[in-house]
Amino acid sequence: MEESRTAEHDVVAMLRTYEERMFEEDGGLYLVGDIFDQYMEYKHLVPKGFARLQGLLAEWTDRGIPVTYLVGNRDPWHIDYFENELGVRLVHQALDDVADGLLLHAWHGDGSVPHEWFYNRIRSLLRNRVVARFYRMIMPGDSAFALARWVARRFSSDGAAHEATVEALRTYAESALARPNIDLVVLGHCHRASCISLAGGTYLNPGYWFNDRTFGYLDSSGPAIFRWTGGRAEPVTAIDSANLLALTN
Repeated sequence: MEESRTAEHDVVAMLRTYEERMFEEDGGLYLVGDIFDQYMEYKHLVPKGFARLQGLLAEWTDRGIPVTYLVGNRDPWHIDYFENELGVRLVHQALDDVADGLLLHAWHGDGSVPHEWFYNRIRSLLRNRVVARFYRMIMPGDSAFALARWVARRFSSDGAAHEATVEALRTYAESALARPNIDLVVLGHCHRASCISLAGGTYLNPGYWFNDRTFGYLDSSGPAIFRWTGGRAEPVTAIDSANLLALTN
């Protein structure tokens, strides 16, 4: 709990340092999934925690700063709270967009890793609205969360990057950049931050904020990885972790 509170404190501090620049330069924020360890929204209830981050997102969208949330494998069970209450655009699949004049392809990346064969088989089932509704109906909220978190800890990684996952996402990025209308591919999921020039464009993975405080940033100089440390952002080449992408013009 304390680690989560510290991670939230740091991400809010980091975003505040970019706030005026984002507003003045028509910037935007992309959250690339797994923002929560588990997320399960009900019709009239949402999970507690991360109120400071949610408040900041609402402030930004109220000021006209667009925020896009591409859900991941740990936080897909949204309904409408983020959209209706916070003004956040919620995206459940891959997204093609324009950022700072670049044609962007963004996705969490789950479902593109061949060795995650069991998850790939049940991914569509887990994201099915009817299945999610049935799960909410048959289990009280606390029990539903407890089971979801137990399954996640039993079958998911502990935050460490796995080479097979890293390579699978890079391969996916290469295939996406082979399309004539894509300049930049942004993925999450593998827990290793990267900013790599490939044939056709750039592959950026912001990494895993919870462990390493890294994030991706795009301006007129191009995409880059930064690390939040000692109350400021410092540029890095490639390092483990984050699930957060800030884009400005």
